[in-house]
Amino acid sequence: MESEIVLTGCTVVDGRALAGVPPLPGAAVWVRGDRIAAVGPAAEVLAEAGDCRQVDLAGAYLTPGLVNMHTHLSLSLPGRGGDAVKGLSPYELAHYMADGARRTLHCGVTTVRCVAEKDHADFALRRAITSGQAAGPRIFTAGRALVCTGGHGHEGTDTLECDGADGFRRGVRDQVKAGADLIKVMISGGIAGEHESIHTRQLFADELAAAIETAHAWGRKVTAHAGPAPVIAEAVELGLDCVEHGYQLTPEVTALMAERGTALVPTLLVTRCKEFFDELGVPEWMQRRSLGAGPRHLESYAMALAAGVEVLLGSDMPPFWPFEGTNASVRELEHMSESGLGPARALHAGTLGPVRWLGAEADLGTVEPGKYADLIAMDGDPLATASAFRGVRWVMSGGRIVRDDQAGWNAP
Repeated sequence: MESEIVLTGCTVVDGRALAGVPPLPGAAVWVRGDRIAAVGPAAEVLAEAGDCRQVDLAGAYLTPGLVNMHTHLSLSLPGRGGDAVKGLSPYELAHYMADGARRTLHCGVTTVRCVAEKDHADFALRRAITSGQAAGPRIFTAGRALVCTGGHGHEGTDTLECDGADGFRRGVRDQVKAGADLIKVMISGGIAGEHESIHTRQLFADELAAAIETAHAWGRKVTAHAGPAPVIAEAVELGLDCVEHGYQLTPEVTALMAERGTALVPTLLVTRCKEFFDELGVPEWMQRRSLGAGPRHLESYAMALAAGVEVLLGSDMPPFWPFEGTNASVRELEHMSESGLGPARALHAGTLGPVRWLGAEADLGTVEPGKYADLIAMDGDPLATASAFRGVRWVMSGGRIVRDDQAGWNAP
């Protein structure tokens, strides 16, 4: 017999608030198996559910779990911290990534989009989580990111070097064969490549067109690591579905992105995280490039908001990483909110918006009957401040409680 729980003592709120769906105070949520069976006023839900276990959330706000759209569970930046990850054996890497997945789930991120992981270990980790052998968020992954020879990130086993249109077509098919849900391409330089700059063009139009056309033929969206406006504009014209970073956008490019429905995952943290860089021993040249790009990065983000571009939560830093009194996912969401998005749109950008991009809205993203019971609870109101997510104290994944601070435990 499948397990049943009724969650009481909560106010239900989700990203539909932007569409006029108000919070529901005094609510109850009936969870049957791994999905939500009913949501409504407590008396009604309790009457419908009958005699089953009740969990009192003691006045918490209940929302869908967060979705982090720019995740690297095997991240290895230049420096001693990254070198340590690069030195892991395949077995050690699997354990390292599994530990990161567990920490990610416990901090309230119940879904991630991996955008370049080493050795295709992400596929094995996804299978382990799905089968219940490991604890972690739901994983949507690009497998290995596609780069030109010597391109951004070419040094690691989380990328695949390709050249020419045929090479990029083959690269896309290779990731699809491995089980990729989406494709990532590196179309410009970035902050972590010593022998490049942010505005270095790295793919020619025929290569980019081949990658996008092939991915779309296989029903996969394409996202691109990209900084400079001219390269991004060309990619958007060719059908790019999402931009990562967007360090040097312009009003013209953001208008084009909005018109074509190209989303932006701004990763604001990566240009304002000196403490993180110092912790990992990131070299001075990269710190200068990253932190120096910060002001222009914020200007680009503001342009995107003004143009109506869909912006989505993504930290680039490991989602669970302790940073500035919270974790990387929440700190990124705070930056997005405080830099012009506002709390209600931030809630949408961290839940329903990403889920829609992933094409998973039938199962995720809102607190509604039929959806997976991927839920988090906190004492603060997320519609008043994105910092409410600092107070996440209870996490459920697929109907299973994995964190309960009041009871004083986390699931292994």
